[in-house]
Amino acid sequence: MKVICVGSTSKDIFFPTSEGQVVDTPEDLESQKKFVFELGAKYHISDRFESLGGCAANQATGISRLGIPVSCYTSVGDDAIGKWIQEEFSKENIGQDLVNIEPDCLSGLSDIIVDKNSADRIIFSNQEASERLKIDSGKLEGVNFVSISDLSGDWKMIINEITDMTEKNGIKISFSPRYTNIKDDSKKVSEIAGKSELFLINKDEAIEILENLDMDASGDETDIIKRIKDFGMKIVAITDGERGAWGFDGKEIIHAEIISVNAVDATGAGDAFASGFIAAYLKEKSLEECLKWGIANGCNAVNYYGGTEGLLKEEEMMEKTKEVKIEKI
Repeated sequence: MKVICVGSTSKDIFFPTSEGQVVDTPEDLESQKKFVFELGAKYHISDRFESLGGCAANQATGISRLGIPVSCYTSVGDDAIGKWIQEEFSKENIGQDLVNIEPDCLSGLSDIIVDKNSADRIIFSNQEASERLKIDSGKLEGVNFVSISDLSGDWKMIINEITDMTEKNGIKISFSPRYTNIKDDSKKVSEIAGKSELFLINKDEAIEILENLDMDASGDETDIIKRIKDFGMKIVAITDGERGAWGFDGKEIIHAEIISVNAVDATGAGDAFASGFIAAYLKEKSLEECLKWGIANGCNAVNYYGGTEGLLKEEEMMEKTKEVKIEKI
């Protein structure tokens, strides 16, 4: 089994604080809550955390820890952060044969302000290297599964090159679009979703896709997941934070509750869910087990700062999934 995760990679630096003030702004439909600091003030941060980041890196780390060989198809700069990212890949046994090193380019870097009271965050991100990512489809020969996530730059060209190759060679794909992809071209997103084995998104993203396509986005999660499934993918999973996740394979809809935790940071929870779900699927687990693996991984990840420290290994996963409650709808 040869698995490739395609997308962004970065170094993430976390600054937890309880100094900011959360302000409700319901009149701003695209930003109904804001995290406010005094302009010109200086705040002391008692601790900071550094982590490997970026959707592709997070997913690759989670898949590797669950015992599946994986490489990351991404771009880094020829700088100190790029070298650090490659060192982290080595520690996690992530293949680097598809890592592009861009000359005279900054590697991905994100500074993340975390509200200690809610565990939610604001991300300031520069993804210069990821925006230069180019795909050589010939390098995908011999691959069994490709996970596509968080594409930036000329994302449509990248995704066309990948799907042309995967369709021709019978390679299965998982697709987790970023919000900017959905906002840019929901029709293209739905087209690629229809070619996917797995389509993994959150509820807000699902609603945004449907609304942008002038489709009915009302109703509960079962209505929404059925409409998304009509795009043609084999399996769709939709997450909704504390309300858990839903999966649909065209036969039955299954809901998985979250495991109760005292979350410290929500960064990477979606990637953790995706890596758990994908790993279970590649191990030929049932839809129910795939949801359990996704939920267990996501719920454990939020106990730590960053998207990788809390990712489970297979023995830990087998214990953690016992806590996940499942309902067939």
